[in-house]
Amino acid sequence: MAKVGGSLSVPCVQELAKNATLVVPPRYIRADQDATTIISDDALVSKLPVIDMQSLLSEELMDSELAKLDSACKEWGFFQMVNHGVSSAFLEKVKKEVQEFFNLSMEEKKKYWQCPGDVEGFGQSNVVSEEQKLDWSDTFIMISLPENLRKPHLFPKLPLPLSRRSADKER
Repeated sequence: MAKVGGSLSVPCVQELAKNATLVVPPRYIRADQDATTIISDDALVSKLPVIDMQSLLSEELMDSELAKLDSACKEWGFFQMVNHGVSSAFLEKVKKEVQEFFNLSMEEKKKYWQCPGDVEGFGQSNVVSEEQKLDWSDTFIMISLPENLRKPHLFPKLPLPLSRRSADKER
């Protein structure tokens, strides 16, 4: 089986943040970056790139939509995808289920902790050195495609309903 990435184990940010006398550890502080400015400018929001999946699938519109996608990735680093065929109700259900996962007790989440040298599981990914600056966040990563990179043994360990959804995709 091919290996995708790897990561050193680091403490859980959710647990660090529970400490009432928290002093953010130095490896989470990025002094070399300017403070984030939150912009609530409607004009800027209207410029956010929107990619139309149907246009990507259309022979007539594909080239121009691919150019928009290329620009969005290079200039913005993200985009909104529309006309993808995934219902809003389904997206809200998945969002709720993922939130429920992150709200599990630390004891439960430790069952999904990333193994050393692996990218999948709960924790932080792509941590390659003890000196590396880290994001003030935790993640849960599980690869489902391509199938040869799946780790089916992770699916049964997931809390319902995530394990049911993953198992359904295994069939």
